[in-house]
Amino acid sequence: MLNSIRDFFDRHISAAPAMNERHTIELATAALLVEVARIDQDSSAAERAAVLRAVREKFELTREEAERLIALAEEEMRQASDYFQFTSLINRHFTQEQKQRVIELMWRVAYSDANLSAHENHLMRKVADLLHISHGDYIAAKMRAQGATG
Repeated sequence: MLNSIRDFFDRHISAAPAMNERHTIELATAALLVEVARIDQDSSAAERAAVLRAVREKFELTREEAERLIALAEEEMRQASDYFQFTSLINRHFTQEQKQRVIELMWRVAYSDANLSAHENHLMRKVADLLHISHGDYIAAKMRAQGATG
């Protein structure tokens, strides 16, 4: 698995060793976005499109790069036992504003199919807590996402 992650970043993003940390953070962020789409056992086309859009927007990737990152993120989520491995990386490397943006992107995925499940709602609160997002910032991100998705 690590080899496929390394190969992806070497071929598609950058071969610079200093970029490895950035790529790990990108994978962690993508994994959380993927989890929103898959948590209710009914990943819709709208949710998959929202994940792709969020990954491309957040990391300025081509469609092919984003699709490969999402595939790696899906594999990481299948093997993960919790969310801490992802949120701890984000906490170490993202500013509070960047973490709030991650929550907003996650909300956009959750709202993309016009059906917010209890599982999605629970995941959002859990991840926001792990990212040390205040309740006010959590609600503000939720409202921005609702406004963006209609």
